[in-house]
Amino acid sequence: MAARRISDEPAYVLHRYDWSESSLILEVFTRHHGRLALVAKGAKRPSSNFRPVLLPLQPLRLAFGGDAEIRTLKSAEWVGGQVMPTGDALLSGYYVNELLLRLMAREDPHPRLFDAYAQAVSVLASEHGEALQPALRAFELLLLRETGFLPSLDAETATLAPLDDQGRYTLLPEGGLGAAAPDRPALNGAQWRQLQAAVDDPAAFTATLRAAASMAELKPQLRHLLHYHCGVATLRTRQLMLDLQSL
Repeated sequence: MAARRISDEPAYVLHRYDWSESSLILEVFTRHHGRLALVAKGAKRPSSNFRPVLLPLQPLRLAFGGDAEIRTLKSAEWVGGQVMPTGDALLSGYYVNELLLRLMAREDPHPRLFDAYAQAVSVLASEHGEALQPALRAFELLLLRETGFLPSLDAETATLAPLDDQGRYTLLPEGGLGAAAPDRPALNGAQWRQLQAAVDDPAAFTATLRAAASMAELKPQLRHLLHYHCGVATLRTRQLMLDLQSL
């Protein structure tokens, strides 16, 4: 049977590795096929058409083929429409890519998450710095939901009891959503329900971004949950940010 060829597939490059003196292995996030590994033959040659195109955080259209674990990239076209993020936004983009590499299985399609990623990258590329942190929280929530690591946010996880609007609740890696201890970051029941409604919304990224914009105590809770499921104490990009801040 002939190897299947996929054309005109929306995609982003998450990471790239040297494969030989002239070629690269790419980790890409595609809309209809999930995370894939592709070999870009000759991509490191000065004359290669791939060389100026295969950049992270840029919308692409790819064609690839093969039936092995690592498929062969046939063509890549830059879709355009946004500039490369810089500064904190660029580091945030690398952070989002690291989360996808750690939490997403290969060849597991998540079209809704792909669309949220595209929207998050668009925010990172804009000059609206005030939207950076809400955009990260929105993407983190949708990533956790799509990968099955986010419990229901409108009830206590252990008892399934509905949340009290004024009660304080914490999201814990081992126990889900439960009553908050005095020394832990927490949100009230109304805020958690607002987040649940946002991630359920057809326009989930936009709704979640708006909901997360005023919830500063959401960040440490999501960070602990993500680190737990990634199996690390600190993500590489997070450590890089800390190192740069200490200089």
